[in-house]
Amino acid sequence: MTEETVYSDSLVKITGKSILFRRYGFFEGDRLVQFSEIEKIVVKKPSIWNGRLRFHGTGDFKTWFPKDFQRYKRDKIFFASLRHKWWRIGFTVENSATVLKIFQEKGLIVNKVDR
Repeated sequence: MTEETVYSDSLVKITGKSILFRRYGFFEGDRLVQFSEIEKIVVKKPSIWNGRLRFHGTGDFKTWFPKDFQRYKRDKIFFASLRHKWWRIGFTVENSATVLKIFQEKGLIVNKVDR
């Protein structure tokens, strides 16, 4: 049985149990992460220091960004720390308010958005 989609755009697909990052890998393969694997999600206002201009890949070997050529236009960047991993996933979505609400309802957000 397929899990019902809660939110979907060209960058992510969120169900009740997981998030699919589109164009995650080098060859644009997708990556599915279960919410049970996520320790926390931190939300930040985009800046040059936290990935606003990072279209794909990593700049610090700690944060991996799935491909998004429009990241510089987004109003929020989400950072998902995975349980028992030293690296994290930095990602953006097309409707950050909706996704922020979903993550808050799941208790994954650990901060208020930097203003």
